[in-house]
Amino acid sequence: MAAAVRVLPASPNWYCSRCSDTSGDGRLFGFAARHRISVLDLRSGAGKPRSHSASLGAGELIGHTERIAAFAFCPHREHSALCASGSDDGSVRLWDAAGLALRAEHGLHQNAITALHWSPLVKDLIVSGDEKGVIVCYWHSRSDSQQFFPEPRTIFCLTCSPHHENLVAIGYKDGMVVIIDISRKKEVLHRLRGHDDEIHCLAWCPVPGEGRLPAWQDELQEEGDVPNGELKQDTAMKKSCYLASGSKDQTIRIWSCTRGRIEMVPFFSKGGAVDPAVKERIWLTVHWPCGRPTEIVSSSFGGELLHWDLTQPGKRKWTLLGSSEGQNHSRIVFNLCSLKHQDKELLLSISMDRDVKCWDLSTLDCSWTMPSLGGFVYSLAFSPVDPGCLAIGVGDSMIRVWNTLSMSNIYDVKTYWQSIKSKVTALAWHPAKEGCLAFGTDDGKVGIFDTLSSSAKNKPPQISSTYHKRTVYTLAWGPPTPPLSSGEEGEHPSVTLYSCAGEGIVFQHNPWKLSGEANDINKTIRDTNSIKHKLPARTEISWKPDGKLLALGNEDGSIEIFQAPSLKLLCTIQQHHKLINAIRWHHEHGSDPELSYLIASGSVNAIIYVHNLKSVIESTSESPLTITEPFRTLVGHTAKVTSLSWSPHHEGRLVSACYDGTAQVWDVMKEEPLCNYRGHQGRLLCVQWSPVDSDSIYTGADDFSVHKWLISKQEHTRPPQGKKSIELEKKRSIQPKVKAKKKKKPVGKSPTKQDLSDAMNGDESTKDTVLEENGLSDHEGEKEAQETELPNKDCMDTSLSAYDYSSFSSSKPFVTPKATPLKKDPPKEKPAPDTSLKKRKPRSLLPFSTSMDHRSKDELHQDCLRLATCLKTKDHNEGVSPDLQNRIHLGLFTDRASLHNMIDVEGKYHLENGHPELFQQLMLWKGDMKGVLQAAAERGELTDQLVAISPMVGYQAWVWTVEAFAKQLCFQEQYVKAASHLLSIHKVYEAVELLKVNNFYRLEAIVIAKARLRPEDPILKDLYTSWAALLEKDGHYSMAAKCYLGASSPYDAVKVLAKKGDAASLKTAAELALISGEEELSASLSFRCAQEMLLSRNWVGAQEGQRLVFCLNELLCKCLSERNPCNRRSPVPPCYHSWELNRDASFFDMVIEVWQKMLGMDTTEKATCAREQLRSIEHPPSTSNTHPKQVLFYISHDLTLAALSYQAAAWDEAVKSILDAVARSYDAGNFTLMQEICSIFLPEGMSLLVHLLAMTNIRIFLVSRASCPLHPMDENLSSTIEFNRCKTEMLLSEEIAALQSTQRDIAEVQKILADMIHQHQQQRNNLQESTNGSIHENNTHQSSENESDEPCSDSNEKKETVTLPELTKRLLEAKQKLAEFPDSLKVFPFPDVLECCLVLLHIGAQCPPELREQALDLLRKHGSADVYGKAVRKFLT
Repeated sequence: MAAAVRVLPASPNWYCSRCSDTSGDGRLFGFAARHRISVLDLRSGAGKPRSHSASLGAGELIGHTERIAAFAFCPHREHSALCASGSDDGSVRLWDAAGLALRAEHGLHQNAITALHWSPLVKDLIVSGDEKGVIVCYWHSRSDSQQFFPEPRTIFCLTCSPHHENLVAIGYKDGMVVIIDISRKKEVLHRLRGHDDEIHCLAWCPVPGEGRLPAWQDELQEEGDVPNGELKQDTAMKKSCYLASGSKDQTIRIWSCTRGRIEMVPFFSKGGAVDPAVKERIWLTVHWPCGRPTEIVSSSFGGELLHWDLTQPGKRKWTLLGSSEGQNHSRIVFNLCSLKHQDKELLLSISMDRDVKCWDLSTLDCSWTMPSLGGFVYSLAFSPVDPGCLAIGVGDSMIRVWNTLSMSNIYDVKTYWQSIKSKVTALAWHPAKEGCLAFGTDDGKVGIFDTLSSSAKNKPPQISSTYHKRTVYTLAWGPPTPPLSSGEEGEHPSVTLYSCAGEGIVFQHNPWKLSGEANDINKTIRDTNSIKHKLPARTEISWKPDGKLLALGNEDGSIEIFQAPSLKLLCTIQQHHKLINAIRWHHEHGSDPELSYLIASGSVNAIIYVHNLKSVIESTSESPLTITEPFRTLVGHTAKVTSLSWSPHHEGRLVSACYDGTAQVWDVMKEEPLCNYRGHQGRLLCVQWSPVDSDSIYTGADDFSVHKWLISKQEHTRPPQGKKSIELEKKRSIQPKVKAKKKKKPVGKSPTKQDLSDAMNGDESTKDTVLEENGLSDHEGEKEAQETELPNKDCMDTSLSAYDYSSFSSSKPFVTPKATPLKKDPPKEKPAPDTSLKKRKPRSLLPFSTSMDHRSKDELHQDCLRLATCLKTKDHNEGVSPDLQNRIHLGLFTDRASLHNMIDVEGKYHLENGHPELFQQLMLWKGDMKGVLQAAAERGELTDQLVAISPMVGYQAWVWTVEAFAKQLCFQEQYVKAASHLLSIHKVYEAVELLKVNNFYRLEAIVIAKARLRPEDPILKDLYTSWAALLEKDGHYSMAAKCYLGASSPYDAVKVLAKKGDAASLKTAAELALISGEEELSASLSFRCAQEMLLSRNWVGAQEGQRLVFCLNELLCKCLSERNPCNRRSPVPPCYHSWELNRDASFFDMVIEVWQKMLGMDTTEKATCAREQLRSIEHPPSTSNTHPKQVLFYISHDLTLAALSYQAAAWDEAVKSILDAVARSYDAGNFTLMQEICSIFLPEGMSLLVHLLAMTNIRIFLVSRASCPLHPMDENLSSTIEFNRCKTEMLLSEEIAALQSTQRDIAEVQKILADMIHQHQQQRNNLQESTNGSIHENNTHQSSENESDEPCSDSNEKKETVTLPELTKRLLEAKQKLAEFPDSLKVFPFPDVLECCLVLLHIGAQCPPELREQALDLLRKHGSADVYGKAVRKFLT
């Protein structure tokens, strides 16, 4: 297991009497899963599998080539790690489970093995039986064996006696139980007849002796003293005990070994016939706990486990294991085995529901559950809404949803199987709706599960009415396209479901109406792009995360990019030439927006291409473009790529899953492999990068398992190549075999995405198995397994058989014809001791020339003649002789050109044979150092020595060499060394950028930039900012703040310090903001800090001004609670202090007294300072949606300002703050609260305010704010307001009346000007539109008349005669008059004084005479406006 940290293993095999067992020391638990054995380490608490390592704590035992039907550990503690297994391949293998090594094996059986047991008394005895009835006893320590053939029947189970070393009990398929003595010439002691069907399990009583059990005798029929069956001699054995048997006939029977008869039948089947389908799925196993002779545990029909007390009489003799719902298995249980752990006896069970459960027999409760998988893992999908939720699509017709973030249970897995009934090949979570999971199946079905429903486990999914004809390859959620995209907003879903299947069609399903017919998007593509030719078969679909682009992968290797929603074809990528298996868009949340245009694709040709589509998308071309050059190419896999996943935590990092059995992590931008995972024992089918852990990746394979592994723990960096790849391919030769009938090959079926078969789990194998999960009998499963379709060989990219299950185990199969242990043969030839001391002969620099000089004598003579001829004719021929060109070794004796030719050929030979150092030496002799440097740079073989001697070629060559060497060092991840070399050629900016890109900030990039660049250089600020962003992302806020300060960005430093949100960070951030001159930000952070300290009861730590607000808030809450302690609609915050309050004083005096005693607010200077500090904090206006607690706090803030102003004798500010508090409660719609606040602060009404205002002569301010009570209020409040003369006099203000009259004059003039401008524009428009002069004149006249008729007032005639200069003069005079009024009158709103006068006059006799006269005077002076004309004439005439 290659550093996997968590594994969902393959399911234990079904319908086997003993395929799981625990070691003698209770440390290991193993079970057979297909042709392998999974071993769990149970050394953690409560026997729970260790989660810090792989779930398969010890690993897997691999070597059998067919299904394992029997498995047992050695029960002796000194050999507790030894175990034995028997398979359908007829071999019995002995393993060392601790070292995962094969110790011995024998092939004495000629048929499939069905049962096996390790003798509890004889340490080296292994007893096994096969389907033909042959029993083999094998003593592995002495490699001895003995065979028995007691009955010509199929053996179903066998078990060795724990009390007599020679007794073995055997159960047969026809219901017979036989006890044999293996030491006495194959003698049969008993043939126990009583069962009518298969014997599923046999269990010996752990305590010897056969005491009478009277409580059960009344339930047995009188059978006399005659034993049931044939009783042989030697019945007076000293060691005798009971034997329990469980059978398919629905009974458990307990037998006496000495008497050979039934002692009791604790389990009777109910009367009546049994449904044949149900009976086929019955499996009745039984276990006798250690040291408990009167207790047994058995399985039941529905998966329940029953604890039987053999001493209890009556009908109710059993107790159900699992007290709470969901603890029991949901399907039948096949095997039970126990172990001791901390004085507790634990029971382990395996079931058809594919769960492994551990039970505590002392409490009868389930301790833990480990799920397993029963098919190929086709799809993995993380929920975008709940990132820890992983959906797993498996070939056993079930979906698992794994909560990978669960802390209490590392295997928190829910299973969904309703209405699936086929292999789950595709999954996709809804991008926004939590719990909405779409799935596709092998038979073309598409559906949606609601995993959050309370009855989700019993609620069937929604199934689309449109089925694909073949396997669903991919599902994707994306924006709707025509025809679903047409219509108004809200008439169609925001996202729809797209499915791509083997027939090459992509359907669009409406998730709101799955019962409707799905749409083939090819029709939309044809219509939009006017395509007439045949479209290629689709094999993959992927939407860009922003939903604007759709990528379709095709069977011919092309990828088409369409623009949503019309699906306009933008470009076609012609890079792959084989079927596309995977397409993935880069995520959108990176710092570089250009990366979001990257799209990665993988196909059958094993190469991953990455394309950058930014230029295509931004292109203005109307016709589709064709892309033939990739942005990046990732080469390394040796088989087809099946799945891709971008890292959500990094930029440009990709993981790929491949049929070569490995998962590869790539740095896309550098085209470098980062790590390679080889932990699976088969071909990888899917991969997902963990959305919550950047170091974790999940992979699924055809070895029936899901692995979670860590990138940082992998020892390999790239996929296996060359010899390693061949070795891994050889290891795949250990394959399980499936006996399949020949069947006609399906026409046109493309198996490239389908599995070859899932039929090799124990439950999907050859004989008596169940292939379908939901209700299929074992015989039906056998038939379907035999008729499994084989894919076309020419469609496979590997040379594997149809049932090729890869195995990368280090243990190789070793089959011996006889029962002999495995021994390592010594090597045939041992080197002499002195051979290693001999000095190795150095490799020749001119091997080709040397070999040419060691030919025959005749050929050497011919070389002499050719050389002489060449030298003779040298003066006559400028070129080299053709004869000499074929004899390059003669160049040593001719001219320089021939010598250079010879050196070139010899150097090429050295490069081809992997000796670049010899090539470099030859080139150095030749004087071609430039060629050496170029060749070394191209091959990535530059060294420090070559860089050191490169200046001999020249300055430019040296610079070029250093740059090439730096690039090579980057590929080798030696970034600091590469930066140092760049500095040697004065490329400071390049060195800094290199270190920055690879996150070497602290002691590398910033140090270099500070030391070598100018202080004002912008690159330095960029470094600080980039490092700060990285630190902020990792949660190092203090260090990030330092970086921002270094970059002269104190505002960003303040913001990042405040991110943590605790009181200390907020306080530091506030102080830093104050130092930096950000007063508003400092005040806001101070307020947050004070709130945090208040929550922690830290009043001393709270800021001074805010402490006063909280203090007043608490006192106000106390007063409100005392006034109305019950039936309060507005919740009051809790009070934290028990101050002594002066109830006789006013509220302000009481508050100020508490401030002075408790908070030290005893001087006017402190009050003034605190008031100025609080005035800088502004709260948003209150509305009816503002929470009552928040409204109360805002009111407390206003009242605190009032109290501080009161204390500082700033009466105008005190009145303003009091009225702000009243107005805020009114704006919030809380009239009851407003009434109570008025009663608390103004118990005598307005007299307090009048008194305060009289002291400062700001009567106008009070008049302006007194308008608030004129609005409609609650009846309770209205009843408390007293109509008095003081308030009325305030409303009849001469100055305000004059101000309002002037404002009305300005408004009237402005309205007349607006009407004139409107008439002028209307006339000009009519002139432009008219084509006939008379009609034009008429229309203009009519329009003028219509416009002139619109004003309906007495001054209509007057307005028509007014000229523009007159209006301008009137407006100027009114504005000059308005400017003479003081600003204090203009700031605050005030009721219309003339309206108040009219109201008083309308009251009549109820109005005092002096007020009536005052109102009449105001109307005479300022009532000339048209709007008051009629009303004024009524009262003045």
